[in-house]
Amino acid sequence: MTKTSSQCPTKKEVLQSLHVSENDLQDSKAVVKAATCMPDDDVLIDLSEVFKVFGDSTRVKILSALSYNELCVNDISALLQMSQSAISHQLKVLRSAHLVTSRKDGKVAYYKLDDQHVESILAIGMQHVIEKGSK
Repeated sequence: MTKTSSQCPTKKEVLQSLHVSENDLQDSKAVVKAATCMPDDDVLIDLSEVFKVFGDSTRVKILSALSYNELCVNDISALLQMSQSAISHQLKVLRSAHLVTSRKDGKVAYYKLDDQHVESILAIGMQHVIEKGSK
């Protein structure tokens, strides 16, 4: 369903676009709300791609380390006890996803989380895991 800010679709239009009748649904009001409020598919696909990046434990470890301080490849490598090339590869993925950014100081590149959103995603995910693990 295409959304425009100038007009909201009617309940009938939403149900027609979904190819269902009100009788097909348990809670048509909830379905209409979800259909009109959900972001467009391209936004959800982009979000899915971001979450895929979080699906690798090495990348999550790097993000966790960077949530405390900016670090260079050498230091991340020592911290995670991995090769510099493996860390560089993962940082490239994280940069491509706009989750980390870097700055040069001479020949050394220092990495940090791209913005507060990345730190928030990491913190909320960690809180979820800790709370679910304690039950």
